[in-house]
Amino acid sequence: MDMQEHFYTDDPAVGPPDVRTRLADGDYFFIGNGHIQAAVQVCRSGEGTPLGLLVMHPEQFGPKRAALTCEPETGLAKTVIAVRIGDAVFKPQPNSLRARWDETDQVPAVRVSWSAGSLKVDEIFYCPDRRSPRLCRRIEVHKGGSADTPISLLAYQAEPANEQLLEFAGRRSATTLLTYEVVTSGDGFVVRSHWEPDTAPVRAAIRYWHEISSVRTNDTDLDHMFTAARSQLTAAVDASGRMDGSIWQYNLEWVRDQAHVTEALVRLGDHQLAGVMLARLLDDFVSPEGDTVDSGQRRATAEIELDQNGELLAALRTYVDWTGNIELVESRWPKVQKLAAFPFGKRFRHELSGLLHNQREYWERHEGHGIEDGFELMHQFFVALGLSDAAHLAELIGADGDRERWTQASEELRDAMLDDPQYRLVENGHFIKRRGIDGAWQETITAPSHCMLPDGIPLKEAGPHYLDPDTSSVLPIAHGFIDPTGELARDTLAHVEELWNQWWDGGGYGRYNASSEADSAGPWPFASLFVARAYTEAGDDDKVWRILRWLASKPGGIAGSWFEFDGPRIAPPYPQVGFTPWTWAELITLYVHHLLGVHPDNEGITIRPHLLRGLDHMDASLRVRGHRLELEVRRAQTESERGGRVGSQELKWQDEGVRLPLLESDVTVEVHC
Repeated sequence: MDMQEHFYTDDPAVGPPDVRTRLADGDYFFIGNGHIQAAVQVCRSGEGTPLGLLVMHPEQFGPKRAALTCEPETGLAKTVIAVRIGDAVFKPQPNSLRARWDETDQVPAVRVSWSAGSLKVDEIFYCPDRRSPRLCRRIEVHKGGSADTPISLLAYQAEPANEQLLEFAGRRSATTLLTYEVVTSGDGFVVRSHWEPDTAPVRAAIRYWHEISSVRTNDTDLDHMFTAARSQLTAAVDASGRMDGSIWQYNLEWVRDQAHVTEALVRLGDHQLAGVMLARLLDDFVSPEGDTVDSGQRRATAEIELDQNGELLAALRTYVDWTGNIELVESRWPKVQKLAAFPFGKRFRHELSGLLHNQREYWERHEGHGIEDGFELMHQFFVALGLSDAAHLAELIGADGDRERWTQASEELRDAMLDDPQYRLVENGHFIKRRGIDGAWQETITAPSHCMLPDGIPLKEAGPHYLDPDTSSVLPIAHGFIDPTGELARDTLAHVEELWNQWWDGGGYGRYNASSEADSAGPWPFASLFVARAYTEAGDDDKVWRILRWLASKPGGIAGSWFEFDGPRIAPPYPQVGFTPWTWAELITLYVHHLLGVHPDNEGITIRPHLLRGLDHMDASLRVRGHRLELEVRRAQTESERGGRVGSQELKWQDEGVRLPLLESDVTVEVHC
């Protein structure tokens, strides 16, 4: 792999402060509908525009400075709304801003409040529909008294006139609307904005958000983070299924990221968008031979991310289980067969052990970082998991030969990964990341002298540079691939604890041992959520709460949008850090799959709730196979109270949960756990 692929030219030191993604005491609230994408920037430090608006077309990936409303010299300054009171003009001041998630007729909205002299100003941002590239910015101005001084709004990018006189008509409040629309211009896009009378969201948008899953608890942090993930995940995906792996950062696509996002979208209730993404991945991101695209391209044999094959297969099963739509898979069955078979070609399959080998690891380090040819834990795990799920899909369509072959291959790979006396990916009672082709544990890496990596990263400092522990090693626990309460799970989680605050203070898990970091040392939100999911299954509520409280309190917590990692970024040559949609997907999966414990399949629905210590209840409204599942989870006071109820029908508690048949209508289910 050419090391230049990792390098970008965007320099945050060039241009106005608004081109920088990291702004002191700043938050970004992402909104969109698949046709327009926007971020409301709230910067309380004064480093950047205090209240700025970045409008983008979701098909057009790029750095922050490429946003259609970000100007080369002035940044976001012209997106500011000012209030004129007589001859005085007031703009949002950093220390007066208060921002939060809100709703407009059930449609997610960002509300930012600030003061203009004696006036209070609320700006509410939302997408009024699901079909057009439009964004509404409702401005509400509230008077404290009855002064008759003329009050108007100034919008420096509005057309045709930038000033709008407010009509109070004897009321203490006046409202108007500034609408932004992305339109084509030549070979690109531009933003047009204009004043118009205040309007409510259209019925289709209201219906969409009504049908999307909701979760409510007695904990404000949990409710806030689910609302933030729910509101922002769909904003990250274009209507055609395209998604930047990290907004303003990579400007590229991965099968891996999108597979996990589709699973979250399914659990969130947007089955249509999940289907669009999966169809596109199968059609365009899986080659005729069965290898998958990462970073927007196909790879040489040694560099193929084999885990992606399994992750996509697992996502297909999740989609079918929740929607009942087997047609998407059946119509593309030859591609599914290629996807399942590809990792078992001679170039990857090790004859002595049956494990899969190459020279690429889960976090995308490769030969240029010192990765040797060998066996990566995540390649074995996800391929084995995906093959098991593909065998289930084969059974549904009557492909018995595929079902038998894939079931056997999955079991053999799982057995080798866990039990092979020489090659198993276990040492000292816990999972390890990688073995060499000779069976030796690859504990360290050394970057070759010609690697071209920038100075200042841990991997170029004096060694040793350890590969383990790695947060990905907890994923077999999170997925129930191994007993989450067994010794292997317990020892693996204990080993991964070394990554909490490894080289920093303030909390969070690094993605792997910081000594081998090819970027900067620091915690990763979505990797930390891997660990939260595993600890939920293991029953360690204190560790789950620690991770969730950390997320809620760290920078980005107010908006619920977190940078890919926290730490200094050498940019360039690396890109500025951006926002990884995968984090929102991990949150949604944690809530629905683990805490609520909702698991549909082809015959019914299993509900295995896990109420974290301190939670009295979780209420949810979910969409399963075209029907609403209204779920009320309460803590049982005694063992005999454990169970469920649908109307007058009692549901027996067994295997730590209750079981429902497939829904034939909307139902309300009470579960005491």
